[in-house]
Amino acid sequence: MPFQNKPLEKIALFSLRTVQMRTFHITWLMFFVCFFGWFGLAPLMPTIRADLGLSKSQVGNIIIASVSGTIVARLVIGRLCDVWGPRKTAVRLLLLGSAPVLLVGLANDYVTFLLFRLAIGAIGASFVITQFHTSIMFAPAIKGTANAVAGGWGNLGGGVTNMVMPLIFAAIVGFGYAPHAAWRLSMIIPGLMMLGVAWLYARYTKDTPDGNYDETGMRAAQGKTDWSVLADWRIWALTLAYATCFGMEITFDNVASLHFVDTFHLSQAEAGFWAGIFGLMNLFARAFGGFISDRIGARQGIKGKGMLLAMVLLAEGGGLLLFARAGSLELAIVAMLGFAFFLKMANGATYGIVPFIHEKNVGLVSGVVGAGGNLGGMLFGFLFKSERITYEQAFTLIGYTVIAAGVIVMFTRFGKRNAAMPAGVKPAFVTEKL
Repeated sequence: MPFQNKPLEKIALFSLRTVQMRTFHITWLMFFVCFFGWFGLAPLMPTIRADLGLSKSQVGNIIIASVSGTIVARLVIGRLCDVWGPRKTAVRLLLLGSAPVLLVGLANDYVTFLLFRLAIGAIGASFVITQFHTSIMFAPAIKGTANAVAGGWGNLGGGVTNMVMPLIFAAIVGFGYAPHAAWRLSMIIPGLMMLGVAWLYARYTKDTPDGNYDETGMRAAQGKTDWSVLADWRIWALTLAYATCFGMEITFDNVASLHFVDTFHLSQAEAGFWAGIFGLMNLFARAFGGFISDRIGARQGIKGKGMLLAMVLLAEGGGLLLFARAGSLELAIVAMLGFAFFLKMANGATYGIVPFIHEKNVGLVSGVVGAGGNLGGMLFGFLFKSERITYEQAFTLIGYTVIAAGVIVMFTRFGKRNAAMPAGVKPAFVTEKL
């Protein structure tokens, strides 16, 4: 059924008048609070490590669990978006996902904490909903920009949680609670945030510009997922790219505070601040990657988009190698800012391509590529688990892996100019209200 209310051709950033813009803002907020809950424990790991008596290997297993649970969840959520629609999928994920976030404070040993961390990881699948929903709401010329801004602002949750959770923890301690109780009580905050956004999503969004799947009849059309598209190598090249950019992002979100505490002897609050700066670059860097991808796509088609992705991956890998060799806190911070900028640009550039690979199976492709990001994070986690590999050596190995992925993407033929991206059509990004 064709849209009567068409996808928007401009992003009216400060507008809530249209269903498209209401959905845009609520869907990035949904991913934000999920990311906040997903990584809310990461900046508190120095305290949790001492409280539960965790070894380096056990901390590594927890890092792996936190991202591995999302792999299957993203594949499932991508399929459910095609069948149920993004609105119902988001609300149900928020309601179910809030339970382990609220209850993780009940963990009193390594195994129980590990299982809670695994369950919490499922809410990372919220990213697929965000990308799917913005792809429906915006016209082809600005899909990349819309996806990148929504994804980037959602990813801000990783930066904000690194900064805010140590402050929440400190405030609870200030009220007289012991540290072993304070970290547990801190996680109630993101759990309640998730429940609030579930209500917003149900109340103020629609599946499409025309309405919900049940109202428009799109359920039947979207339910026919073509699994044969997974034979397309381009999907797996994008999966590899996302594994080495977003996979590295969630890995760094997990280990940054521990790295700054152990290597540069910072306090938990100071380490959380610098780890938070890494995440806060999502405010503009991922959006910039999607915006540049759309600009290049308007001139050079999907081939140009692919070359941009390769270039930013190569730059990310180089920055990681510099970070691994940083002998001082100052150099480490500069190198972190450098590789973070290109990493987050790569995130945006990847999803500047995803909606154009197989437009009738956006949910499936988004889910597969998104799962690749968590697969990368899980595999990288094994490096930080090893007792024989230092964190600096792990960052070096990942840097070389990212460079190799960039070379593979560079030689991947993403295709001729996409019919949905006609030459000369410039993406529009505006701040006035529609």
